[in-house]
Amino acid sequence: MKITKLTTYIVPPRWLFLKIETDEGIVGWGEPVVEGRALTVQAAVHELEDYLIGKDPFLIEDHWNVMYRAGFYRGGAVHMSALAGIDQALWDIKGKALGQPIHSLLGGQVRDKIKVYSWIGGDRPSDVANNAKEVVARGFKAIKLNGCEEMQIVDTYDKVEKAVETIATIREAIGPYIGIGVDFHGRVHRPMAKVLAKELEPYKLLFIEEPVLSENREALKEIANHCSTPIALGERLYSRWDFKSVLSDGYVDILQPDLSHAGGITECRKIAAMAEAYDVALAPHCPLGPIALAACLQVDAVSYNAFIQEQSLGIHYNKGNDILDYISNKEVFHYADGFVSIPQGPGLGIEVDEAYVIERAKEGHRWRNPVWRHEDGSVAEW
Repeated sequence: MKITKLTTYIVPPRWLFLKIETDEGIVGWGEPVVEGRALTVQAAVHELEDYLIGKDPFLIEDHWNVMYRAGFYRGGAVHMSALAGIDQALWDIKGKALGQPIHSLLGGQVRDKIKVYSWIGGDRPSDVANNAKEVVARGFKAIKLNGCEEMQIVDTYDKVEKAVETIATIREAIGPYIGIGVDFHGRVHRPMAKVLAKELEPYKLLFIEEPVLSENREALKEIANHCSTPIALGERLYSRWDFKSVLSDGYVDILQPDLSHAGGITECRKIAAMAEAYDVALAPHCPLGPIALAACLQVDAVSYNAFIQEQSLGIHYNKGNDILDYISNKEVFHYADGFVSIPQGPGLGIEVDEAYVIERAKEGHRWRNPVWRHEDGSVAEW
């Protein structure tokens, strides 16, 4: 079997899909995208295409190493996301050709289903208690929300009190045993992060996510010493080498690699194994589309330390289209009692509705994240 063609589709709300074709008629799908940089990643995919045409799609490990190592310059969001989508599609081809789900080829599943959480609220947390209760009523056992709005490197205590009030209201609304993940989104700098972490301690959070930016992770030591809440991080790290120092430092409890950013199934499988050796949990980042979610579930299926999966059904970013719109076998993501089933079909286990993908690609998107500014006019972390 030989790879014959790579085709990319920029589709609403903010996704990029990749189809890889072979001379035997088997096709694979991947989702290589950086939110807000879809056109850039699309170009990177087609630069890597030059190497792939005419090659055997089964040689995934070798292709991964060539695409990562042989270009001399390596790593980063764009390169690793392009590589990730290609990797997903190659695994999809191999699974379909052999009539097996990808997790079977990775050693076999260790679980039948995995807990999922649902996003509540939008970018600016406000009046989210009713939303939280609705999500719990639908069967979810865990939720996540943005924990604060923009915050200066050192800010006034009213910002802290507002964040705490939001979490306190949610905890009161949904009771003591529903998991609450609070995403600081890298909006908070070291001086305020340790304050927030300590003040939120009484609300028994599932985790706090990106309490500081990954590039400021030396601050995690002090933050970890201010609270017992598990610390999660990793959506803006792109390889096992990026995660290496995070694990060796020992202050992160949950790794959140993104299967569409961190080198795909091949790389995230290795990151998960590294985390297991440090007794660190896995919770893949996935505010993206159905292909990315299907890829995450393949890794969740074979990773002992995976405990919860992000998913974007109904997320506030999904304007115009949602994850089920682009697949024909919509039942594959079977949500029940706060869990989603592991797909059992060949490859990724999803059937992409190619005609609908082509139709929506005519509209495409130019999604950009908002630019926030502080009261003094300086740019704020979003």
